[in-house]
Amino acid sequence: MPRRVLFIAALHHPQQLLADIAAAPDDAEPPLFPRSMGQHGWERAFREAGYTVAVFWRNLPGFGSRDIASLRQDRFSSRWTPRKILSALNQRIPPSLQPDLRRRNQLLLAEAARFQPDIIWLSGDNREITPQTLARLKDEHGCKLIYVSGVSPIVFSSHNERSAARLYDLVLVNDYYHGVQWQELGARRMACLPYVAVDPALHVPQPLTDVPREYLADIGFVGTLLPYHLYSERVAALECLRDFDLGIWSIHELPKSLRAHYRGSALGETMLQTLSSVKICLNAHGDFMRYGGNMRLFEAAALGAFQIVDDRPGLREWFTIGEHLEVFRNVNELRDKVAHYLAHDEERLQMAAAARDHVLKNHTYAQRLARVEALLEEI
Repeated sequence: MPRRVLFIAALHHPQQLLADIAAAPDDAEPPLFPRSMGQHGWERAFREAGYTVAVFWRNLPGFGSRDIASLRQDRFSSRWTPRKILSALNQRIPPSLQPDLRRRNQLLLAEAARFQPDIIWLSGDNREITPQTLARLKDEHGCKLIYVSGVSPIVFSSHNERSAARLYDLVLVNDYYHGVQWQELGARRMACLPYVAVDPALHVPQPLTDVPREYLADIGFVGTLLPYHLYSERVAALECLRDFDLGIWSIHELPKSLRAHYRGSALGETMLQTLSSVKICLNAHGDFMRYGGNMRLFEAAALGAFQIVDDRPGLREWFTIGEHLEVFRNVNELRDKVAHYLAHDEERLQMAAAARDHVLKNHTYAQRLARVEALLEEI
């Protein structure tokens, strides 16, 4: 089997990664990804299976310092800012005509020549690395190209990503419908694993004694709520619960209607403690995920959280409704089920325990990797 994997990704939580590197034991390899990014689980699974791994951060500048400490934490806002306007304008210019992006592509080729990858793991929302560069990587190294995306190519992808679709040997998606769309664009093969999973060493329920008040809520939500046109169903679900004890954690801005329930950001230890502490974890998918399978679905289950999830077809493939979690189809049903499970602690805790046992047995990153290895063998 191939044993060298080069991740090409954008670093979204640089300060969390710096903290994780500082906390790593002296005798351990420092992490490539922060614990708040799903790639961290894949990195650990690859390492434990004997692979050599490296990462190329495509969102570091081509010229000047490539120190990750220089990156800013992304924070989505509904307001227009100079940075957002500049980004929108740059996206209209082909990467091949932008000197900084051309330089990043050259740096990637040089890194690949040094590392000699067998597998290129390209994370979604790639607006920097050109199809021409990806074609050279495959030609020069004979490597397989895996494209990994949690969103719909119809809604989110750039021309740069779609133009490279025929180079993707395997596309890994959370939502089955997204995979079909990538195949329609020319991808050789797709698999809805989903690609997110749990890491038993990371996703450990946190103690519930002496928990600070800001972590406690009857209903908790951790995630993104803007832009509204992509998360309108999620926002509506939360809005209907405003008269309950509702806590919302996000690194991004919240809609005005929900700001009174904001409890702060939730990355790293904060996320672990939050999902371990709330009585009910509300998990509503984005409007663009019609099949389902977001990261929180597995992550919350592994942390022992009881989930009420918006009904999606994929749920029945990965979980047993009524045994591992509960679903809702409209806001009235959501309110009724929230009230029911807040009044029935034993029933709620029993389902949460069953869900945790289920994902630890069936949905680990090590198991996902074994499936990816089998798919690569078939290609």
